[in-house]
Amino acid sequence: MKQDRFHPAPFFTDIADGPEGGEAFWAHASDGVRLRIGVWPVGAKGTVFLLPGRTEYIEKYGRAATDLAARGYGVITIDWRGQGLADRGLPDRIVGHVDDFAEYQLDVQAMLAMAGQLGLPEPYYMLAHSMGGCIGLRALIKGMPVKAAAFSAPMWGISIAAWMRPFATLISQVSGWVGQSHRFAPGTSDKSYVADAAFAGNVLTTDPEMWRYMHRQIIAHPELALAGPSLAWLHQALNECNALSLAPSPAVAAVTSLGSAEKVVDPGPVHLRMARWQDGRLDLYQGAEHEIIMETPDHRGRFFDSAATLFAENR
Repeated sequence: MKQDRFHPAPFFTDIADGPEGGEAFWAHASDGVRLRIGVWPVGAKGTVFLLPGRTEYIEKYGRAATDLAARGYGVITIDWRGQGLADRGLPDRIVGHVDDFAEYQLDVQAMLAMAGQLGLPEPYYMLAHSMGGCIGLRALIKGMPVKAAAFSAPMWGISIAAWMRPFATLISQVSGWVGQSHRFAPGTSDKSYVADAAFAGNVLTTDPEMWRYMHRQIIAHPELALAGPSLAWLHQALNECNALSLAPSPAVAAVTSLGSAEKVVDPGPVHLRMARWQDGRLDLYQGAEHEIIMETPDHRGRFFDSAATLFAENR
């Protein structure tokens, strides 16, 4: 890969634990926002567009890239606007903020452009986690040129207590009218969950080693950390999940994985979506929490084998 054609970005190999040859580059979305795009260019079978969740960053998926490389696939991934080392939308960098969920589609387009410029091998596939699953579904509906998609706990609905949902919807909407949309959403704070929470009782993984892996990353590089979302993010996320619920499923083969102990996204819309996805399948993982990609070895092995099988069937 010839770096003189591009602008190298910081890439923290000390925490990524990914395949050899990983690199990161700066890219700009069409609206001028600077993004960081990471590449592990190992994979004669094609390239996986790995779409991270909220609060996440390139290096978090180093081990996932290793799993995919072992199955013959390279990876391109991203720091979405507002997180990682990408431009953040508020002076207080710890707040997870976006003005409009449609802006994430500009980031997807920047990924596609970078993949083409780097000559990453086709066919292209998608692997999308949590918020990345929300962005990814919209990208598929808009015609993103991937052959198949594997989703992990996609954010097609947000887990909010029934009694609080009307309040969350109202306050997130009103906050924009009164100039307070930069405030943290109800029930969230200025603390990074992975840095601040204990393993016992966490809602992300049942695997202590993967919890330590994520915790070490944020402690070593706190500039990657992100805390709770803004009221604007919450408002936009609720609107986008509602809009997606009304959209037909794209004509792309898909498998969606969901843990039985899921507490971050709302499982209901996931079940409803996959029940009407003509070429889609829902896989349930008994006992797994939100981050199946960061779960126990047996869950992780099953997930990557399932994704690789789907990709191989759709070349």
